[in-house]
Amino acid sequence: MKKVSLLVLVVLFSVHVNAQETIKRTLKLMGSRFDITVVAANASEANEYIDMAVAEIRRIEKLISSWDPNSETSLINANAGIKPVEVSPELFWLIKRAIGISNLTDGAFDISYASMDKIWKFDGSMSKMPSEEEIKNSVAKVGYHNIILNEKDNSVFLKLPGMKIGFGAIGKGYAADKAKALLKSKGVVAGIINASGDMNTWGKQVTGEDWKVAITNPMDKNKAFALLPIKNEAVVTSGDYEKFVQFNGTRYAHIIDPRTGYPATGIISVTVFAPKAELADALATSVFVMGKEVGLNRINQLPKIECIIIDVEGNIYTSNHIEIAAK
Repeated sequence: MKKVSLLVLVVLFSVHVNAQETIKRTLKLMGSRFDITVVAANASEANEYIDMAVAEIRRIEKLISSWDPNSETSLINANAGIKPVEVSPELFWLIKRAIGISNLTDGAFDISYASMDKIWKFDGSMSKMPSEEEIKNSVAKVGYHNIILNEKDNSVFLKLPGMKIGFGAIGKGYAADKAKALLKSKGVVAGIINASGDMNTWGKQVTGEDWKVAITNPMDKNKAFALLPIKNEAVVTSGDYEKFVQFNGTRYAHIIDPRTGYPATGIISVTVFAPKAELADALATSVFVMGKEVGLNRINQLPKIECIIIDVEGNIYTSNHIEIAAK
């Protein structure tokens, strides 16, 4: 009799699991496209969870926004060269982690890039390169070493007048991480937060299969050159598919080296796999700037981090533990 009861329970449990639905919503957040996908018992429940994720992303946007004059980030920038600004622990530790990534990448990643003069245009309006003096002057106020943190009062001070910080190369990844963490804490068993290519996943599809990500072919952005499974991790791709300029036979990407003021060259796409989207976001930008040799060498020294690089000629380079199955 006990065996029969157990069998009935197993069957009922299977029916419950198979009844789960995958619901996706697309919307504009942080000035970018977000696709939020959750696995839930029904559409109503899924939409409640998606609403929670949206609220969390909007909260992050308010925290790190540099265009909102009342945000903590704007207050830091407004007081550059004047005085330290006490901020919330969340923003303080985000900035501290960003400085840690700057150290890790020898300054290829730097949130003080926001201080940079906008002398490069990637809208087709540039007819000649800026002068060497213009390029040098454009990064005069950039330098993460001039971001002074005080853990005693969670204060942030930018030493140079006119200096600014911004989270364009890390913010969407951080928001994806926070939305994922919130939904997991609410019991959502699986989902994807896709913040304009900054993807963070957990759990599995309702079929029991891993989530899969298509890596865009930068030589033809309407096609994918590989389809890779992602298991409870983040993947971020940085590319210059359309945002670039070309002078004297050299293609300059829209991602600019904060140390020199010159755009990155030689690479058209970098994809990074990492436990968190915040880290993957920052490293994808950094590898673009560092170049394929230095970038891959740095990635290969980091645990649980992998990378795919495509150069301007369409050649593919991967970190040590990546296996690509062409699609």
